[in-house]
Amino acid sequence: MSTNSIWAENGSPSRPPPGSPCSRCNEPKNTPATGAATPLEVRLPARRTTGQKLLHRLAEIFFHDDPLHRFKDQTPFRKFIIGLQYFFPIFQWAPNYSFKLLKSDVIAGLTIASLAIPQGISYAKLANMPPITGLYSSFVPPLIYAILGSSRHLSVGPVSIASLVMGTMLNEVVTHVEQPFLYLQLALTSTFFAGLFQASLGFLRLGFVIDFLSKATLLGFMAGAAVIVSLQQLKGLLGIVHFTTKMQLVPVLASVFHHRDEWSPQTIIMGVIFLILLLITRQISSRNPKLFWVTAAAPLTSVILSTVLVTCLKTKLHSIQTIGRLPKGVNPPSLKMLYFKGPYLGLTIKTGAIIGTLSLTEGIAVGRTFATLKNYQVDGNKEMSAIGLMNVAGSCCTCFVTTGSFSRSAVNYNAGGQTVVSNIIMALAVLITLLFLMPLFQYTPNLILAAIIITAVVGLIDYNGAYELWKVDKLDFLACLSSFFGVLLISVPIGLGIAVGVSVFKILLHVTRPNTVALGRIPETHVYQNLSRYSEAVRVPGFFILGVEAPIYFANSTYLHERILRWIREEEDWLVSNNCSPIKCVILDMTAVTAIDTSGIDLISELQRVLEKRNFKLVLVNPIGNVMEKMHHSNILESFGFDGLHLTVAEAVDNISSSWKV
Repeated sequence: MSTNSIWAENGSPSRPPPGSPCSRCNEPKNTPATGAATPLEVRLPARRTTGQKLLHRLAEIFFHDDPLHRFKDQTPFRKFIIGLQYFFPIFQWAPNYSFKLLKSDVIAGLTIASLAIPQGISYAKLANMPPITGLYSSFVPPLIYAILGSSRHLSVGPVSIASLVMGTMLNEVVTHVEQPFLYLQLALTSTFFAGLFQASLGFLRLGFVIDFLSKATLLGFMAGAAVIVSLQQLKGLLGIVHFTTKMQLVPVLASVFHHRDEWSPQTIIMGVIFLILLLITRQISSRNPKLFWVTAAAPLTSVILSTVLVTCLKTKLHSIQTIGRLPKGVNPPSLKMLYFKGPYLGLTIKTGAIIGTLSLTEGIAVGRTFATLKNYQVDGNKEMSAIGLMNVAGSCCTCFVTTGSFSRSAVNYNAGGQTVVSNIIMALAVLITLLFLMPLFQYTPNLILAAIIITAVVGLIDYNGAYELWKVDKLDFLACLSSFFGVLLISVPIGLGIAVGVSVFKILLHVTRPNTVALGRIPETHVYQNLSRYSEAVRVPGFFILGVEAPIYFANSTYLHERILRWIREEEDWLVSNNCSPIKCVILDMTAVTAIDTSGIDLISELQRVLEKRNFKLVLVNPIGNVMEKMHHSNILESFGFDGLHLTVAEAVDNISSSWKV
């Protein structure tokens, strides 16, 4: 028999299963006839060379979205224009830009600037960087993104989690207090490597790498980091001078109570009042999105009010710590400050890879969220390249790592922002601040920065998301808890490692322990479904039908061999205890087996040999194209004979039971 032409009957059996119905199996006595069956082939896929297969596979991995489809059937000049628009999206939307769009973008840009300025200074403190670098990072990166980015609503700048992770990792080796210049060098170099890593992922179309951070692990990681960040801000809210630099729950709480003598009542009273006001304004806008401007304006308003209070009452509020004098002017160049040789180079590369992954994950997730709301598409690989180049350029202009911020992007969206011009308007507002308004921040109290950070990171604790994980998938909930407590009790980098480890473990668990189900016939139909899921499904006398719901690889072949034999043993015990017909044929439904390797083929061969010794016939149902092709090349199909391969379970049951009657 040629394995290129293996025949089976079609999926509508024309006769009932053979033998007397088993009452304990609830097999229906009559099955409606549907007429004569027409033979169908279980065909091999079209022949392709190894090179063609490789090219097809690479295209599916790296170009699954077919980014070149717009170039088809275009003139050379038109291809040049499309290419220019692809790499620089500004050329795509700029020709159609109107005054109406500008009006909306100006309002949105000024609104997010009122949030970005205080947040930028606050997140710089969180990263242990000079406060002015927070404004530098809110000026240059948004301009770069406006040229290269494809999201219309993403507002870029410093973010809490990336700032925290960078500050924690670097401060464990080089403290910003004792070696501030070296720390600044390492932070800028880490930003450079983060951007290089991000841009490389985009150019090489390796965006799937960041998918190893699942939603569940990120949810736990973000919540744990938010708690640690909030506790760290007790230094500013309580007025403590000597505070631990560690980022674990126990050392932070111990430091708070160990330095009770440094607590400042004036700082505590003012800090708590402003924190409550900021939290209230956050709740107002979350309950009524039309009042988004309340949340957007609250941080800057708080900064102005607190600065005015401290300035006017500085003789009475002498115990309140302030930011101090900030330099005026635009970003100074920092290319010569990048640290490319020395004992800390490895630290900057590691830090860059981690903060690059985190910021990329957050930025792309935020961009896609708002793109979905406005019904347009964001190219993940282009976003990676844009964010990466933005950080590379920023590292040469005294900026630390930046990405898309959810809070600022939400404000941008609610304020009516239509294009990335809102980022340009925000950057211009920051520029004006850098040139003319910096002396006004001299008496801004540290407590207000702490209150702003706490208000921002509280939103990262997603209680409803955690509850949904518990309801839907307990394993995801366990992954969430693992990363949460890893960050909280061990450290932020190790917590991130635990998050990645749990995600990889979950993948390995699904691969190495695939799902297998026993199938039965739904009465009066030719549909076969899970016996435990469908109570009305019944066994077919003489057959045991098993579905495998995963690829068969070397990693799970041994498990599947043992699990299938156990299924058969348990089925035989059930049949004996219920006085039903014994098994004559085992049908393996391979519809969900999307791939197979040589170990999987050996499993099929070994399973056939074991079952033949027990006088059972093994039948394969509906192997997909590449699985069929590999089995054909291995010559295993020859051993299955004419009736060993079928398109559907119904065909197999009908065809084999007919041969028994003959």
